[in-house]
Amino acid sequence: MNILENLVGEICKTLLPIPEEVYFGNEKSSIAICTLSSIDLLRKLSQSELLENVAIIGRLFSENRGIESLIQYVNDNPNIKTIILCGKDAWGHKAGHSLLELHKNGIDNNGRIINSSSPDPFIQISKSKVKKFQTQVRIINMIGETNQEKILQLIETD
Repeated sequence: MNILENLVGEICKTLLPIPEEVYFGNEKSSIAICTLSSIDLLRKLSQSELLENVAIIGRLFSENRGIESLIQYVNDNPNIKTIILCGKDAWGHKAGHSLLELHKNGIDNNGRIINSSSPDPFIQISKSKVKKFQTQVRIINMIGETNQEKILQLIETD
C-alpha cells in the first residue's frame, strides 16, 4: 500500500503542484504561525509588518510529512515557544486537527497520532522528538480564522 500511496503522491505533485511556501522573519521571536491550507492568508501575513514579530510563517496540508517537517523545525529552533494555528484545515487531511491531537496525546508505538481522525495519521518521528515538541511549544488553536487583523491582535496581546 505504501508504494501505491507514494506513486499517487508523486502524480499529484506533478499534476497539482503546490509550492512549499515558508517565510522567515525575526529569528529571535518565539512565535511561529501556521496558516494550514490558507495560501492567501499565508501570503498576506508574509507581506505585512507581522513578519518582523514572528520567526516563521508557513502552511500545513498533510497529517504526516507536513507535521514531521513542522516538528523537526521546532525541535531545531528552541526559540519557538508558541505556534498560532490558523486558516482553513485541508478538507480530508485534517492536518490541523492531527497537529492538535499530536500535541495533546502524542503517538503510539506504530507512529500513529493518538485520537486523530485523519486518513493517514502516521509519522516517522521518534517518541522522544514528539515529547520534546510537546513540552517546547504551546499551540493556540485558531483553526478556521482567516482574518488577518484578528491574528495580528493576538500577537500584539500575547
